[in-house]
Amino acid sequence: MTDVAREAGCSQATVSFVLNHAPGIKLAAETRQRVFDAARRLGYALPAMPMAVATPRGRRIGFIADQLATSPEAMVAIEGLTQATRASGDIVLVSQTQNDGELEAELIRDFANQRMSALVYMTIFTREVDLPRELMGLDMPVFLLNCYTSSQAYPAVVPSEIAGGQRSTRHLIENGHRRIATITGEIWMEAAQDRLKGYRRALATADIPFDPTLVVEGDWSASAGYDATRQLLALPQPPTAIFCQNDRTAIGCYEALKEAGLDIPTDMSVVGYDDEEISRHLHPRLTTSILPHRAMGQWIVEQLNEFVPGQGRYPLVKLECPLVERDSVAKPKA
Repeated sequence: MTDVAREAGCSQATVSFVLNHAPGIKLAAETRQRVFDAARRLGYALPAMPMAVATPRGRRIGFIADQLATSPEAMVAIEGLTQATRASGDIVLVSQTQNDGELEAELIRDFANQRMSALVYMTIFTREVDLPRELMGLDMPVFLLNCYTSSQAYPAVVPSEIAGGQRSTRHLIENGHRRIATITGEIWMEAAQDRLKGYRRALATADIPFDPTLVVEGDWSASAGYDATRQLLALPQPPTAIFCQNDRTAIGCYEALKEAGLDIPTDMSVVGYDDEEISRHLHPRLTTSILPHRAMGQWIVEQLNEFVPGQGRYPLVKLECPLVERDSVAKPKA
């Protein structure tokens, strides 16, 4: 929808209203046609106009997340889930706990009493969890999104962060860089640890010695990206490329590089991570990786359709974080 909105010259919300045939929304016929034309040019299959007759609703899926507002990933996962269930008429009911254990337990009991077809349990930070006891023994499928348990008692899906960090770093290596820095997130988080593991794995595979001075810990913020980049530029031998472990860090990195009079990517190549909307509008446009939360939401529906209870242990599924190549990477200066 982001691509269609940019092509049609309107908001993503407008595209959603048009393509989903939202009732009660008054839009000009010209706007609707512009959206349809843009979608066709980009090769998207257009959803059919819904039938006027009423159809019975399908399954009811409960969705519990610890946080919804701190980052866009939870909403993207919910959107992927609801889009995948729309054709079958399923209903997704969403709740937020804000890490309140009592509220979480109450929500689980309420969903159980409403006889949901399934329950999805999501954390905003990828991590191992100790599930609330109210989830144990529920008479419904339970799926874990962006989290997992050591027992592997429930189907779980997370991003493949090590592979994503490795792919991002390898892209810089393939463009001729040998002195590559990385600005991490808060290192206690699994995402930061795994992206760093991927970075180190790519260097080792290319026989590039690991240099700890090229690793700077940040906190996922633009300010941290700015400060870390200044620190890297002050090294006796600065890097020729920087792997920022999220796009917000890359924003600060861009500012520090431009303040130092350096051109991106001629003087310094930069790679981000997350593929947030801002990455398409930076100058130059940022090469980054997609967090697969939409695909993770769709994966839940696929598993629900094929779910077989009582398997005992379920393998942890890791979905790829595809690299989106844009304009912020070039070969280093000779």
